[in-house]
Amino acid sequence: MKFTKYPVLAAALATLAALPACTETKTAAGTEAAAAATEIAADSAETAATPTAGNATAASLNNGSPATIPAGQRADAATILGRKQVPILCYHQIRDWKSSDSKGAKDYIIPVAQFKAQMKMLADSGYHAILPDQLYAYLTTGAPLPSKPVMLTFDDTDLDQFTVARPTLEKYGFKGVYFIMTVSLGRPRYMSKAQVKQLSDEGNVIGSHTWDHHNVKKYQGQDWVTQIEKPTKVLEEITGKKVNYFAYPFGLWNPEAIPELKSRGMDAAFILAEKRDQQDPLFTVRRIIASGYWTPRTLHNNMVQSF
Repeated sequence: MKFTKYPVLAAALATLAALPACTETKTAAGTEAAAAATEIAADSAETAATPTAGNATAASLNNGSPATIPAGQRADAATILGRKQVPILCYHQIRDWKSSDSKGAKDYIIPVAQFKAQMKMLADSGYHAILPDQLYAYLTTGAPLPSKPVMLTFDDTDLDQFTVARPTLEKYGFKGVYFIMTVSLGRPRYMSKAQVKQLSDEGNVIGSHTWDHHNVKKYQGQDWVTQIEKPTKVLEEITGKKVNYFAYPFGLWNPEAIPELKSRGMDAAFILAEKRDQQDPLFTVRRIIASGYWTPRTLHNNMVQSF
């Protein structure tokens, strides 16, 4: 089921001004991560131009949930669009490549050593992983963010996001956002309900990614209940928390989807690399797919170029 998605997602990667693709051995990946971090950290011009909060940590800044912000205090679309965008990375499978993996599939499969090298580069370069409530507060009220913010998101419920990504993020004090496709829960190579709850209990954010990854542009009538409403309730039952955030399958959306998401309690939704909507930028928050071919340096260059 998963590989059928890659031709559609490839169009999103094609919009990025990526440097030449390359692969590395585990040793080379680690070496470049360190070298890239040294160079990036030394270049103060690349520090994200967002307000800072002195010595406050990312965790202490996670206090801007949508429910606490009165509607009258939220910025209009033009103001939101005028704020500097925060780099948001989108990951799928995190495992070593197999001989059966196609060239296109490898864009969405990050070898384990490569993923670890990317996270090391971000940490060594001074990046702070933020969560959606922080982003929402920043966009709607101008609330401060930590220096060099980045958001780490994971789509599709793959088990390696729990077994590989989770401990790697923990090593560097990062938290992530996991967009869950509920049809996959408990299936082989996917996360269980207990693992999703554990992610939530540990301070990560659980978001909705529909029931079975159908294109939102094709929804009609009862599809909104099947794909959005019911999966959201399932995730809320698992975590014991409200689900406020949604990621569009394939990154594809249309204007008709936005009121449907709002009416079902969503406060923001995430696309991929295309332009944000001028009327509802909170429901077209941009991300870039972190390619399996990208070295840590290439990842950083794409973060700078794309946001």
